[in-house]
Amino acid sequence: MVNRQVLLNFLALLPSTTLTVLTIAVAFLRFYDEQDFQFLQLIANPRDWSNRLTVAALVVALVNFGVVGRSPCVAWNSRNREANRRAKSEEQATRRARIETERDLALLRFWADSSESTSQNPGFFCRATQDYG
Repeated sequence: MVNRQVLLNFLALLPSTTLTVLTIAVAFLRFYDEQDFQFLQLIANPRDWSNRLTVAALVVALVNFGVVGRSPCVAWNSRNREANRRAKSEEQATRRARIETERDLALLRFWADSSESTSQNPGFFCRATQDYG
């Protein structure tokens, strides 16, 4: 199980790593020539290779963003799913704390109100706190 997870993590890094390498190669072929690096003499038509690598980089970028091979939303959703879960759980915790605070305040108001009508009517507190769970 651990080896499979390591392999999946490695495979998840491939598109972005490949994109980085291709971008570096495109920049290298565009901005340098044989006078800067002697081994560039071995490459026939560096501009053509730069154009080909640019197209390859665009394809890898599309794969990385999930446009090719799967639904466009899948990659964005998978990347943001954990962040969305955390935000949702924080929002739920905040809502729960607010509801509990309002319920506690309603209870304190009930206890603090010493009038005859509230002490004679226990349903008042039940109705007051029913909205707060």
